[in-house]
Amino acid sequence: MRSLRRAGLLPGSLFGLTVLVEAAAVALSWGLEPVYDTLMYAVFSVVSVGAGALVAWRHPKNAIGWVLCGFGLFNALAADAAQGWGLRAGVEGWPGGVAGEWVTASSWLPSGFGWILTFLLFPDGRLPGLRWRWVLWAGVVGFCLALPGWALSPERGRDISTGRNPVTVEGLPVDALLTVGMSLFLAALAGAVLSLVQRFRRSRGVERQQLTLFALVAAVAGALLPVVFALWYVSPLALVLAPVVLMALPVAMCVAILRYRLYDIDVLIDRTVVYVTVTALLAAAYGATALVLGTTLGRGSAWATAGATLVVAVAFRPLRDRVQDVVDRQFHRARYRAVRRMTEFLDALRAGRTAPEQVEGVLRELLDDPGLRLLVFLPESEIYVGVDGVPAAIPDDDGVERIAIDRGGAPVGVVLHRAGRDDPALVRDVVEVGGLAVEITRLRVELRRQLVEVGASRARIAAAADEERRRIERDLHDGAQQRLVSIGLALRHAQHELGTATPQDAGRTLDDAVAEVTVAIQELRELARGLPPGQLDAGLAPAFEDLARRAPVPVQVRVPAERFDRELEGAAWFIGCEGVTNAVKHAQATHIAVRAGRAGGKMVLTVADDGIGGAAPIEGSGLSGLADRVAALGGVLHIDSRPGAGTTLTAELPCES
Repeated sequence: MRSLRRAGLLPGSLFGLTVLVEAAAVALSWGLEPVYDTLMYAVFSVVSVGAGALVAWRHPKNAIGWVLCGFGLFNALAADAAQGWGLRAGVEGWPGGVAGEWVTASSWLPSGFGWILTFLLFPDGRLPGLRWRWVLWAGVVGFCLALPGWALSPERGRDISTGRNPVTVEGLPVDALLTVGMSLFLAALAGAVLSLVQRFRRSRGVERQQLTLFALVAAVAGALLPVVFALWYVSPLALVLAPVVLMALPVAMCVAILRYRLYDIDVLIDRTVVYVTVTALLAAAYGATALVLGTTLGRGSAWATAGATLVVAVAFRPLRDRVQDVVDRQFHRARYRAVRRMTEFLDALRAGRTAPEQVEGVLRELLDDPGLRLLVFLPESEIYVGVDGVPAAIPDDDGVERIAIDRGGAPVGVVLHRAGRDDPALVRDVVEVGGLAVEITRLRVELRRQLVEVGASRARIAAAADEERRRIERDLHDGAQQRLVSIGLALRHAQHELGTATPQDAGRTLDDAVAEVTVAIQELRELARGLPPGQLDAGLAPAFEDLARRAPVPVQVRVPAERFDRELEGAAWFIGCEGVTNAVKHAQATHIAVRAGRAGGKMVLTVADDGIGGAAPIEGSGLSGLADRVAALGGVLHIDSRPGAGTTLTAELPCES
């Protein structure tokens, strides 16, 4: 942190000094020249030094920041403060007024040399190559010749209130110096511009984006500055336009070097070209249509205006798409080919000639990234899975960049690709165009997972039914069946004893048979406990009330007397029995509540206890079987079982109204 403060001390000091100088310059010039002249040039110097200070603070080894700071401060001193002193001295009679005017009249050449330096050094602060040193030296020699030729020329008298240049030297070939110096100076400026062109042609990635932004601003400035210079002594508009145009250059440099929202520049240029072209074409179409209809229907006809407006409205969308296509084809071939390929894939998808899951392979092909992965978001389970349906985690890796895909604010998926691509905007564009395929892929993956889950649920239900059947068969064979056989033998033995033994012996035999009958009845009741009770013939309410009477803990039942579908009542009965059994056997509950009712076209059954909680539907558990039974009926089972807060099972089963 201390090193950062030390690194920003000098740029901050230069910026603060510039602000103070400009404040003094504004105070000196106020009321003695047009307000726009006083303020606009002050703002220009402050903005230039501010941009340079930001660059110098963030990138102290980049010479661009120091050049902007130095020449911005020079402009504040030599152009603005000196001019203000000259104006004020002329009014107040202060000394040095003529000298201040002379300094101001000659200050533009050093500022111009500053632009030659920035053009040569942009964006990394180094010359593009050793052979470009001749441009720098040409600029230095031209500046050294042109400055005395300009500053010592008698022509400077028109820029001074006395009408005479106080430092004119008789016999000095100022015109020759100015001619030769300006020729070299302009040649150096042209060479600096050519260096930017060469940098742009060789640039890739971030540097190309930086040069694109600066080239856009410089092109606008290059088109306006000749007009400004031509109107300098003709229209005051030139005095206002010059600082505005020049101010855009340091701002563009600062934004480009700091890379703030840099990748949006291509989008800005594309949209500007497209909409300017579309506007011009639509204006021409409107005029032509209005002219033709006006000739036919009469000038000033409302039908002519309405017809021309209709033509423009109908033609806007297809014309914009066509112009965008031409711009992309000419200036962004990679984007054009990628978007076209993705569009062809979507057409094949709509025609049923390809599967949506192949969008991942198409993205890998278009972006030349074999490691690219497409993950889709499943909202029900709130997880990301691959196109194969396997859950996957989004890596927290600096080498992997993530592009989120959403529809209407809801997440659909994410594309993971390698970081450091030269054209991140291309990745975003291709992913955006393929968003429909990603959405269809998500729906198909979700459907496949649900079908797999339904199949597994049905298999578990069938297995549970088979196991229950075998259990009942085994219990009948090993328990009740054997006891009934034993009872039959005991009764036959009692029959023989009635003829040969004493009545007491026959009575004991019959007592033993009755005891066996009692045990058999109890075993049959145990077997029937897992089957729908006979009370369901009267409805759910009597069945649950009977269950409450037989439970070892208090059970509160609130179930309506209305009848439901037989299958629905059976499912509700089993869910209620399982919930009560779990609460008694595992939850250590002291109170249980069973509630049922109709709500929103569903039967809602709730079993709540005050036990220890912590229940979970693990594989093979009773809760897992309940979830399968509810899912088979098209319902949903919710389990709220926080440790120490009891357990609440809520089953929502669709029912006819």
